[in-house]
Amino acid sequence: MRAATLAVPNGMSMTDQANMAVESCDVVVIGGGPAGSTAATLLARRGYRVIALEKARHPRFHIGESLLPMNLPVFERLGVLDKVRQLGVFKPGADFEAENERGYNTYAFARALGNSPPHAYQVWRQDFDKMLYDHARESGADAREGHEVRQIEQAGPRESWLDVVTDEGGAYRIQARYVVDASGREAFVSSKNKLRRKNDEHQSAAIFGHFRGAEPRAGEDAGNISIYSFAHGWMWMIPLPDGVMSVGAVCRPDYLKQRKGRAVEFLLETLQMSPALWRRVQHAELIGNEVRVTGNYSYDSTRMGGPGWVLVGDAFAFLDPVFSSGVYLAMSGAEQAVAVVDQSLRDPDREPALQRKLEKRQRAGMARFSFFIYRFNGPVMQDMFRDPRNIFQLEQGVISMLAGDLFDTPKVLLRLRLFKLIYAVFALIDWRRSRAEHRYRLAQARGEFTGGTTPLDKA
Repeated sequence: MRAATLAVPNGMSMTDQANMAVESCDVVVIGGGPAGSTAATLLARRGYRVIALEKARHPRFHIGESLLPMNLPVFERLGVLDKVRQLGVFKPGADFEAENERGYNTYAFARALGNSPPHAYQVWRQDFDKMLYDHARESGADAREGHEVRQIEQAGPRESWLDVVTDEGGAYRIQARYVVDASGREAFVSSKNKLRRKNDEHQSAAIFGHFRGAEPRAGEDAGNISIYSFAHGWMWMIPLPDGVMSVGAVCRPDYLKQRKGRAVEFLLETLQMSPALWRRVQHAELIGNEVRVTGNYSYDSTRMGGPGWVLVGDAFAFLDPVFSSGVYLAMSGAEQAVAVVDQSLRDPDREPALQRKLEKRQRAGMARFSFFIYRFNGPVMQDMFRDPRNIFQLEQGVISMLAGDLFDTPKVLLRLRLFKLIYAVFALIDWRRSRAEHRYRLAQARGEFTGGTTPLDKA
């Protein structure tokens, strides 16, 4: 891990910087999102002196409100399942628009293969993230908010130096034996060390808002996340507490570049491109007339770790959120990384092999999600989701993927491999449309769209 360049913080002189207070710990965790809080909690429980640093202060806004059933065992191991239950809306499954009597197909998590839980939750991320960070503090981590890492220098495999500034004007240094980067899409270590790479196969951007009074699904489907396709991407509706619905569209970057005027009008015009979604939203109120946009969705890092450091969650990689995989991949990856950090500190000779195994596992899970993500808007995948067949339990295998069970269950992995084979056959049959979609996606991926999650306007 190379040193990142840095101006002297807060206008301090070089003498003042040299005289900064120095602290020491076993592990520094950069970032206070789900991945960072998971790592900090579990490492503190193993007896390590952990300093967790979050540059913002909780609660802070974050997108990604829909969780997966496979999150629940992680919550249970962390000891926060009851807290999540209190925060969340019960999510029994996901539904996708279809040409049938109801207008959609439900993929109920209770029908999954394997042992994945039969439901999940949907949460306000600002409340969820704060709960997890507070829990890390309660578990023994020294969790600090408003503390931003500006520079890391590595003097040796077990000696990293971090320069930290606070939002109150202070500055100090930390000497750590290990660094866990959970800085989210900022990807601090990956970006500074030029490990981050854009995924040229799949680039997208999102525009979204929160509505009150949108129409929920009826009956037992009321808590579903609903997914719709449209010409420029896909849309979501996520039920949240207190009758709020998160509604947005993930679009190809070229479409968002067409925006003229206010973002509010652009979002509403976009949502009208899906008549089925618009019927559920047209009489709802956009809360605060606030619209947000986030872009540059898909990327990964060339490697996941090195001597004395590891990347977890979005600091390592980020996928298009169509299947709500982000929080689960972040927390399960952080949990796996904790075991690697623990064993590496105890037996440094094992570290390279442990990190390779961790990275291989994480990339395999991401690849299984990515197969569906890259092809989701294509004609073949759309037909298969609109008219699901459970031959050889393939539909149940897809439900297990949607539940997040794509690492360790052989019968699920077998169905996903079989699904890919059948998909390939259908793609060959419909080769003209499949090729056209693939070429269009690659052409649009070469366009540029950058930016963080930012309120565009309130009017």
